[in-house]
Amino acid sequence: MKTVIFTDMDGTLLDHETYSFEPARPTLEELAAAKIPVIPTTSKTFAELIDLRTTIGLNGPFIIENGAAIYIPHGFFEQKPSGTTWQDGFWCKTFISNKGYWLKQLDIVKLEFGSEFNHFSNMDISEIQKVTGLDEISAAKAAQRQFGEPVLWLGSDERKQAFIHAMTERGANPLEGGRFIHISGECNKGTALTWFMEEYQRQLAEAAQAIALGDGKNDIAMLEVADIAVRIRSTHHQPPPLDKEDNVYTSTLTGPEGWREMLNQLVLEI
Repeated sequence: MKTVIFTDMDGTLLDHETYSFEPARPTLEELAAAKIPVIPTTSKTFAELIDLRTTIGLNGPFIIENGAAIYIPHGFFEQKPSGTTWQDGFWCKTFISNKGYWLKQLDIVKLEFGSEFNHFSNMDISEIQKVTGLDEISAAKAAQRQFGEPVLWLGSDERKQAFIHAMTERGANPLEGGRFIHISGECNKGTALTWFMEEYQRQLAEAAQAIALGDGKNDIAMLEVADIAVRIRSTHHQPPPLDKEDNVYTSTLTGPEGWREMLNQLVLEI
């Protein structure tokens, strides 16, 4: 059976503090040699992923902004993927509309929560650098969001839940990541994973299994629908809670070390 790997980036394939993937490099090289696709499935933007995937050595599809869109290189499939348009040099499948609407909704809730949060469109590049730890170029790419808006919560946990409720009432689908609350429409990494696996199996005309790896709450939907769910341990929070019980694994190591640990056990040793 074919295997496809979907991986979160920050805190999973990339170290939460340094953004390094070096501990996972040998495993990435072995997966490439075995022709097993590794698909970044992340809250990051298109602009961030274009360079990052090249740095990591990945040249296949990638899912951006928590499942808002998936980009597939020409030639990955023999046929044009269903429901896609040609965009920025890729076949692109989008699941929601752009972020403009959500910026208007955030302006409305500022009347109640104004001093308790900040968000990317309200920050300059130096402020984004400060809250993300990114360098200037990387921070500028992180700001180029097409579909959703990262919110930096500054208030209490109790008020955070009230804020999330207020945005949900306005039709948002708030997702808590490792650092931010991501505000966008009804999309998630699980929907994007499911769409891709259906297209993958349709085009290859054979069965395939999905392995998903993630460390945060915004990975839950992806982990729930994957055939094999891998929770990467974090030094910052507990592993994301799942309803499913079968084929759920949790690493003993954190970040890219845990990523390497689990894929070596589940894929490469087999």
